[in-house]
Amino acid sequence: MTLTFEDFPPGHFGTFGPRRVTREEILEFAAEYDPQPMHLDEEAASRSMLKGLSASGWHLCAIMMRMIFDGYISRTASLGSPGVNELRWLAALRPGDDITLDVEVAEARISRSRPDTGIVTFKAVARNGAGEALCEWVSPIIVRRREAMKAEQAG
Repeated sequence: MTLTFEDFPPGHFGTFGPRRVTREEILEFAAEYDPQPMHLDEEAASRSMLKGLSASGWHLCAIMMRMIFDGYISRTASLGSPGVNELRWLAALRPGDDITLDVEVAEARISRSRPDTGIVTFKAVARNGAGEALCEWVSPIIVRRREAMKAEQAG
């Protein structure tokens, strides 16, 4: 079943995961995309403000996006996103952490310019196994409305 705008009332939407993050993938991502010492070198990382090896914040965002895709976007009548409204890294993602993603619908409104779509704003919070918030992001997506989907499928 394809999720449409009407399937996203404000409030808690779901919890996804856990997803374990390994030391090897932290090093691999950092080597390719964010080769700062605190993401690549245990000795340098121990001297950093993070006090140990940690994943790049961008790596955590990529993991969150995959969890969102697997959790619901893959089956949503999404037309894309105009961007990310807010992104905050709150604590370090460490090797061996089990990430859980809590997602809520912060707002859902019908588009004024395209009334066959709605704009659903999600707030996602990634947490480690101890429940500590690692990252928060707020992002809208544009979603087809149910009647527009039915008309498209019939036509």
